[in-house]
Amino acid sequence: MKNIITLFLTVAFSISSFANISNRENKILLKFYKETNGSQWKVKWDLNAPVSTWYGVRIQDDKVVAITLMNNNLVGKLPVEIADLENLEELNLFKNQLSGEIPENIGDLKNLKELNLSFNKLTGSIPNSVCKIGNLNKLILFMNNLSGELPSQIGSLKELEIISVFNNDLSGEIPVSLYELKNLKYLMLSSNKFSGKISWNISNMDSLESLSLFDNKLEGQIPFNMTKMKNLKNMNISYNSFSGLVPKEIAKLDDFNLTMVNEFGIAFQLEVSKDRGVLAADE
Repeated sequence: MKNIITLFLTVAFSISSFANISNRENKILLKFYKETNGSQWKVKWDLNAPVSTWYGVRIQDDKVVAITLMNNNLVGKLPVEIADLENLEELNLFKNQLSGEIPENIGDLKNLKELNLSFNKLTGSIPNSVCKIGNLNKLILFMNNLSGELPSQIGSLKELEIISVFNNDLSGEIPVSLYELKNLKYLMLSSNKFSGKISWNISNMDSLESLSLFDNKLEGQIPFNMTKMKNLKNMNISYNSFSGLVPKEIAKLDDFNLTMVNEFGIAFQLEVSKDRGVLAADE
Protein backbone atom coordinates (compact mmCIF):
# COMPACT_ATOMS: atom_id res chain seq x y z
CA MET A 1 0.00 0.00 0.00
CA LYS A 2 2.84 2.38 0.89
CA ASN A 3 4.44 1.78 -2.53
CA ILE A 4 1.17 2.53 -4.31
CA ILE A 5 0.74 5.80 -2.42
CA THR A 6 4.35 6.77 -3.15
CA LEU A 7 3.87 5.99 -6.85
CA PHE A 8 0.66 8.02 -6.95
CA LEU A 9 2.30 11.05 -5.33
CA THR A 10 5.29 10.81 -7.67
CA VAL A 11 3.04 10.72 -10.74
CA ALA A 12 0.90 13.59 -9.42
CA PHE A 13 4.00 15.67 -8.75
CA SER A 14 5.36 14.95 -12.20
CA ILE A 15 2.12 15.96 -13.88
CA SER A 16 2.03 19.17 -11.83
CA SER A 17 5.67 19.99 -12.52
CA PHE A 18 5.39 19.57 -16.25
CA ALA A 19 1.95 21.07 -16.68
CA ASN A 20 1.82 22.89 -19.99
CA ILE A 21 0.03 26.10 -20.74
CA SER A 22 -0.96 27.15 -24.25
CA ASN A 23 1.57 28.84 -26.53
CA ARG A 24 -0.61 31.93 -26.40
CA GLU A 25 -0.43 32.23 -22.61
CA ASN A 26 3.28 31.39 -22.66
CA LYS A 27 3.92 34.29 -25.07
CA ILE A 28 1.94 36.65 -22.84
CA LEU A 29 4.04 35.71 -19.80
CA LEU A 30 7.26 36.18 -21.79
CA LYS A 31 6.05 39.60 -22.96
CA PHE A 32 5.21 40.53 -19.37
CA TYR A 33 8.67 39.36 -18.22
CA LYS A 34 10.40 41.44 -20.87
CA GLU A 35 8.29 44.59 -20.41
CA THR A 36 8.87 44.61 -16.62
CA ASN A 37 12.63 44.08 -16.86
CA GLY A 38 12.55 40.46 -15.72
CA SER A 39 16.34 40.08 -15.91
CA GLN A 40 16.55 42.51 -12.96
CA TRP A 41 13.82 40.97 -10.80
CA LYS A 42 14.77 39.90 -7.28
CA VAL A 43 13.52 36.41 -8.07
CA LYS A 44 13.80 35.73 -11.80
CA TRP A 45 12.09 33.17 -13.97
CA ASP A 46 14.16 30.36 -15.45
CA LEU A 47 12.81 30.57 -18.98
CA ASN A 48 14.23 27.13 -19.77
CA ALA A 49 12.30 25.49 -16.94
CA PRO A 50 8.61 24.50 -17.00
CA VAL A 51 6.27 27.46 -16.54
CA SER A 52 4.79 25.74 -13.49
CA THR A 53 8.11 26.34 -11.69
CA TRP A 54 8.20 30.08 -12.41
CA TYR A 55 8.08 32.18 -9.27
CA GLY A 56 4.69 33.76 -8.57
CA VAL A 57 2.83 31.95 -11.35
CA ARG A 58 0.05 29.57 -10.39
CA ILE A 59 -1.35 27.17 -12.96
CA GLN A 60 -4.54 25.18 -12.75
CA ASP A 61 -5.82 22.84 -15.46
CA ASP A 62 -3.02 24.07 -17.74
CA LYS A 63 -4.17 27.69 -17.43
CA VAL A 64 -2.57 30.64 -15.67
CA VAL A 65 -4.85 31.58 -12.78
CA ALA A 66 -2.59 33.78 -10.64
CA ILE A 67 0.43 36.07 -10.92
CA THR A 68 1.73 37.18 -7.50
CA LEU A 69 5.01 39.08 -7.67
CA MET A 70 4.99 41.38 -4.66
CA ASN A 71 8.11 43.44 -3.91
CA ASN A 72 10.08 41.82 -6.75
CA ASN A 73 11.59 44.89 -8.47
CA LEU A 74 9.31 44.92 -11.49
CA VAL A 75 10.14 48.03 -13.53
CA GLY A 76 8.32 49.23 -16.64
CA LYS A 77 4.77 49.19 -17.92
CA LEU A 78 2.08 46.54 -17.80
CA PRO A 79 1.63 45.20 -21.34
CA VAL A 80 -1.94 45.29 -22.65
CA GLU A 81 -1.59 41.58 -23.41
CA ILE A 82 -1.86 40.83 -19.68
CA ALA A 83 -5.64 41.22 -20.07
CA ASP A 84 -5.65 38.24 -22.47
CA LEU A 85 -4.96 35.82 -19.61
CA GLU A 86 -8.68 35.15 -19.50
CA ASN A 87 -8.53 32.63 -16.64
CA LEU A 88 -6.57 34.91 -14.30
CA GLU A 89 -8.14 35.14 -10.84
CA GLU A 90 -5.43 37.07 -9.01
CA LEU A 91 -3.01 39.76 -10.17
CA ASN A 92 -0.92 40.98 -7.24
CA LEU A 93 2.04 43.23 -8.10
CA PHE A 94 2.19 45.13 -4.79
CA LYS A 95 5.27 47.25 -4.06
CA ASN A 96 7.16 47.35 -7.31
CA GLN A 97 8.15 50.18 -9.64
CA LEU A 98 5.56 49.85 -12.36
CA SER A 99 4.81 53.03 -14.28
CA GLY A 100 2.48 54.13 -17.06
CA GLU A 101 -1.26 53.51 -17.07
CA ILE A 102 -3.40 50.55 -16.09
CA PRO A 103 -4.30 48.89 -19.42
CA GLU A 104 -7.71 50.08 -20.59
CA ASN A 105 -8.66 46.48 -21.46
CA ILE A 106 -8.09 45.25 -17.89
CA GLY A 107 -11.84 44.59 -17.79
CA ASP A 108 -11.32 41.62 -20.13
CA LEU A 109 -10.11 39.67 -17.08
CA LYS A 110 -13.63 38.44 -16.38
CA ASN A 111 -12.55 35.87 -13.78
CA LEU A 112 -10.36 38.23 -11.75
CA LYS A 113 -11.10 38.28 -8.03
CA GLU A 114 -8.16 40.34 -6.78
CA LEU A 115 -6.46 43.26 -8.51
CA ASN A 116 -3.60 44.62 -6.40
CA LEU A 117 -1.35 47.15 -8.13
CA SER A 118 -0.68 49.20 -5.01
CA PHE A 119 2.58 50.91 -4.06
CA ASN A 120 3.81 51.48 -7.61
CA LYS A 121 4.20 54.55 -9.84
CA LEU A 122 1.10 54.16 -11.98
CA THR A 123 -0.48 57.22 -13.61
CA GLY A 124 -3.66 57.98 -15.52
CA SER A 125 -7.18 57.05 -14.47
CA ILE A 126 -8.79 53.87 -13.21
CA PRO A 127 -10.16 52.30 -16.42
CA ASN A 128 -13.96 52.19 -16.66
CA SER A 129 -13.61 48.63 -17.91
CA VAL A 130 -12.82 47.57 -14.33
CA CYS A 131 -16.57 47.72 -13.78
CA LYS A 132 -17.00 44.73 -16.11
CA ILE A 133 -15.11 42.37 -13.80
CA GLY A 134 -18.16 40.92 -12.10
CA ASN A 135 -16.21 38.55 -9.82
CA LEU A 136 -13.86 41.22 -8.47
CA ASN A 137 -13.57 41.01 -4.70
CA LYS A 138 -10.58 43.27 -3.99
CA LEU A 139 -9.64 46.50 -5.82
CA ILE A 140 -6.37 47.63 -4.27
CA LEU A 141 -4.58 50.54 -5.96
CA PHE A 142 -3.26 52.65 -3.07
CA MET A 143 -0.03 54.69 -3.18
CA ASN A 144 0.24 55.41 -6.89
CA ASN A 145 -0.17 58.60 -8.93
CA LEU A 146 -3.63 57.81 -10.28
CA SER A 147 -5.88 60.73 -11.22
CA GLY A 148 -9.41 61.29 -12.52
CA GLU A 149 -12.57 60.00 -10.86
CA LEU A 150 -13.72 56.67 -9.53
CA PRO A 151 -15.58 54.85 -12.34
CA SER A 152 -19.25 55.86 -12.17
CA GLN A 153 -20.46 52.26 -12.54
CA ILE A 154 -18.33 50.85 -9.73
CA GLY A 155 -21.55 49.85 -7.97
CA SER A 156 -22.01 47.08 -10.55
CA LEU A 157 -19.21 45.13 -8.83
CA LYS A 158 -21.51 43.42 -6.36
CA GLU A 159 -18.82 41.06 -5.00
CA LEU A 160 -16.47 43.85 -3.91
CA GLU A 161 -15.38 43.69 -0.28
CA ILE A 162 -12.35 46.00 -0.47
CA ILE A 163 -11.77 49.29 -2.27
CA SER A 164 -8.41 50.74 -1.30
CA VAL A 165 -7.22 53.70 -3.38
CA PHE A 166 -5.72 55.99 -0.73
CA ASN A 167 -2.70 58.20 -1.44
CA ASN A 168 -3.40 58.98 -5.09
CA ASP A 169 -4.59 62.12 -6.89
CA LEU A 170 -8.18 61.04 -7.47
CA SER A 171 -10.92 63.68 -7.54
CA GLY A 172 -14.61 64.25 -8.17
CA GLU A 173 -17.57 63.11 -6.10
CA ILE A 174 -18.04 59.64 -4.67
CA PRO A 175 -20.13 57.83 -7.33
CA VAL A 176 -23.78 57.32 -6.40
CA SER A 177 -23.54 53.68 -7.46
CA LEU A 178 -20.85 52.98 -4.84
CA TYR A 179 -23.48 53.15 -2.10
CA GLU A 180 -25.07 50.03 -3.63
CA LEU A 181 -22.14 47.83 -2.60
CA LYS A 182 -23.79 45.89 0.19
CA ASN A 183 -20.86 43.46 0.59
CA LEU A 184 -18.20 46.16 0.90
CA LYS A 185 -16.24 45.93 4.17
CA TYR A 186 -13.35 48.33 3.64
CA LEU A 187 -13.58 51.69 1.83
CA MET A 188 -10.24 53.50 1.89
CA LEU A 189 -10.31 56.79 -0.05
CA SER A 190 -8.04 58.96 2.11
CA SER A 191 -5.39 61.41 0.88
CA ASN A 192 -6.97 62.21 -2.48
CA LYS A 193 -9.01 65.18 -3.74
CA PHE A 194 -12.54 63.81 -3.47
CA SER A 195 -15.21 66.48 -3.11
CA GLY A 196 -18.97 66.74 -2.52
CA LYS A 197 -21.03 65.18 0.23
CA ILE A 198 -21.51 61.75 1.76
CA SER A 199 -24.89 60.48 0.57
CA TRP A 200 -27.49 59.39 3.09
CA ASN A 201 -27.57 56.17 1.06
CA ILE A 202 -24.35 55.18 2.78
CA SER A 203 -26.48 53.49 5.43
CA ASN A 204 -27.33 50.84 2.80
CA MET A 205 -23.75 49.61 3.07
CA ASP A 206 -24.50 47.50 6.10
CA SER A 207 -21.40 45.29 5.77
CA LEU A 208 -19.01 48.25 5.99
CA GLU A 209 -16.48 47.85 8.81
CA SER A 210 -13.89 50.51 8.03
CA LEU A 211 -14.31 53.90 6.34
CA SER A 212 -11.35 56.19 5.68
CA LEU A 213 -11.96 59.55 4.01
CA PHE A 214 -9.14 61.43 5.73
CA ASP A 215 -7.52 64.36 3.88
CA ASN A 216 -9.93 65.12 1.03
CA LYS A 217 -12.22 68.03 0.12
CA LEU A 218 -15.51 66.56 1.26
CA GLU A 219 -18.18 68.79 2.83
CA GLY A 220 -21.70 68.84 4.21
CA GLN A 221 -23.07 67.02 7.23
CA ILE A 222 -22.21 63.54 8.41
CA PRO A 223 -25.44 61.56 7.76
CA PHE A 224 -27.13 60.76 11.06
CA ASN A 225 -28.48 57.49 9.66
CA MET A 226 -24.93 56.11 9.73
CA THR A 227 -25.81 55.10 13.27
CA LYS A 228 -27.71 52.21 11.65
CA MET A 229 -24.45 50.74 10.34
CA LYS A 230 -23.89 48.19 13.08
CA ASN A 231 -20.74 46.65 11.55
CA LEU A 232 -18.90 49.97 11.27
CA LYS A 233 -15.92 49.88 13.66
CA ASN A 234 -13.40 52.39 12.27
CA MET A 235 -14.04 55.77 10.67
CA ASN A 236 -11.58 58.53 9.82
CA ILE A 237 -13.06 61.60 8.13
CA SER A 238 -10.72 64.28 9.49
CA TYR A 239 -9.11 67.08 7.47
CA ASN A 240 -12.09 67.58 5.20
CA SER A 241 -14.62 70.42 5.33
CA PHE A 242 -17.57 68.66 6.94
CA SER A 243 -19.92 70.83 8.99
CA GLY A 244 -22.84 70.53 11.38
CA LEU A 245 -23.23 68.11 14.25
CA VAL A 246 -21.82 64.59 14.44
CA PRO A 247 -23.94 61.76 15.85
CA LYS A 248 -22.66 60.78 19.29
CA GLU A 249 -22.53 57.07 18.37
CA ILE A 250 -20.42 57.83 15.31
CA ALA A 251 -17.99 60.01 17.25
CA LYS A 252 -17.23 57.02 19.51
CA LEU A 253 -15.91 54.88 16.65
CA ASP A 254 -12.23 53.97 16.54
CA ASP A 255 -9.97 56.45 14.69
CA PHE A 256 -12.68 59.12 14.68
CA ASN A 257 -11.24 62.64 14.68
CA LEU A 258 -13.29 65.85 14.77
CA THR A 259 -10.57 68.03 13.19
CA MET A 260 -11.67 69.71 9.93
CA VAL A 261 -10.20 72.41 7.70
CA ASN A 262 -12.14 75.45 6.44
CA GLU A 263 -11.79 77.20 3.07
CA PHE A 264 -8.88 79.24 4.42
CA GLY A 265 -6.96 76.15 5.53
CA ILE A 266 -7.65 76.80 9.21
CA ALA A 267 -8.40 73.79 11.39
CA PHE A 268 -11.60 73.63 13.47
CA GLN A 269 -13.46 71.04 15.49
CA LEU A 270 -16.87 69.58 14.70
CA GLU A 271 -19.38 69.40 17.52
CA VAL A 272 -20.95 66.16 18.72
CA SER A 273 -24.73 65.90 19.01
CA LYS A 274 -25.98 65.22 22.51
CA ASP A 275 -29.18 63.68 21.25
CA ARG A 276 -29.72 60.15 20.03
CA GLY A 277 -31.90 59.32 17.09
CA VAL A 278 -31.78 59.71 13.35
CA LEU A 279 -32.56 62.85 11.43
CA ALA A 280 -34.75 62.76 8.37
CA ALA A 281 -32.90 61.75 5.23
CA ASP A 282 -31.54 64.48 3.05
CA GLU A 283 -32.31 64.41 -0.61
